[in-house]
Amino acid sequence: MSGQGIGEKRAEIYTYEAPWLIYAVNWSVRRDKRFRLALGSFVEEYSNKVDIITLDDETGTFPAEPQYSFTHPYPCTKILFIPDKECTKEDLIATTGDYLRIWRIQEDGVQLASLLNNNKNSEFCAPLTSFDWNETNLQRIGTSSLDTTCTIWDIEKEVVDTQLIAHDKEVYDIAWGGPEVFASVSADGSVRVFDLRDKDHSTIIYESPQPDTPLLRLGWNKQNPRYMATMEMDSSKVVVLDIRFPTLPVAELQRHRAAVNTLAWAPHSSCHICTAGDDSQALIWDLSSMSQPMDGGLDPILAYGAGAEINQLQWSSTQPDWIAIAFSRSLQILRV
Repeated sequence: MSGQGIGEKRAEIYTYEAPWLIYAVNWSVRRDKRFRLALGSFVEEYSNKVDIITLDDETGTFPAEPQYSFTHPYPCTKILFIPDKECTKEDLIATTGDYLRIWRIQEDGVQLASLLNNNKNSEFCAPLTSFDWNETNLQRIGTSSLDTTCTIWDIEKEVVDTQLIAHDKEVYDIAWGGPEVFASVSADGSVRVFDLRDKDHSTIIYESPQPDTPLLRLGWNKQNPRYMATMEMDSSKVVVLDIRFPTLPVAELQRHRAAVNTLAWAPHSSCHICTAGDDSQALIWDLSSMSQPMDGGLDPILAYGAGAEINQLQWSSTQPDWIAIAFSRSLQILRV
């Protein structure tokens, strides 16, 4: 890493200050844009912003002004760059809020490429809570909505592939586990797995022990798709699931001192996960000892204290020794 411009002697933490509260954050995936990130504002009005910034790895600084900045209707609930490591496709970024939008990044700025709305018959739209971009089929994006549905889009044809009533209540997150398989979590307290080859059925993998306690976030382990992680609303605990043994968690991560807001599996290791929350801590856990019973539960292997409650956390898939966290108006990238 040091040979690529980041000096070994410098502290491996770089900070960008935004002019607004940061909510959505993500890393670029392309190999030729290694330290590029996008961040979305959380402003309580219609007009919000998405900024795209790149760390200058010669000087070890973020620019004072973003490389690109564009207006977004309402705060975006999630941002993803196209998961195209080898740079074979257009340079695209997607956001959710009132609708799913695909944006094209060009030299002279960012243009809206498509606005995908499956609710043509009504002037009202149910906000989209989250989405995930399929890594093996790049034209496929799945969205989750407050209207209890998950929608699978073909973004190249700009048509709906499938729309499913996924849960009994609002759907808060969605994650792909393969080309045809995705899972979602909901205010009904369940984790459900769907297979697009058999749309009439879903499998409940887990339900909150307290009935109707919402599950807010879902992470599906890319290196070992047997494992998922989720957490309940206002809970300081993260639940790790093995889909071969539904209903019972294989581990519970219980060292946060306030509600957990976000989690991310390591993109390069099947047994590491990072969690962060209102205790201003980002904790990295090694789950390789999960199979042995632990007195008092597992301890994290690394803890990082931020300056405020951490709203967002993303682990870079292209550079797996870097994690981004967002708290208040600050975005930090940390070398782990």
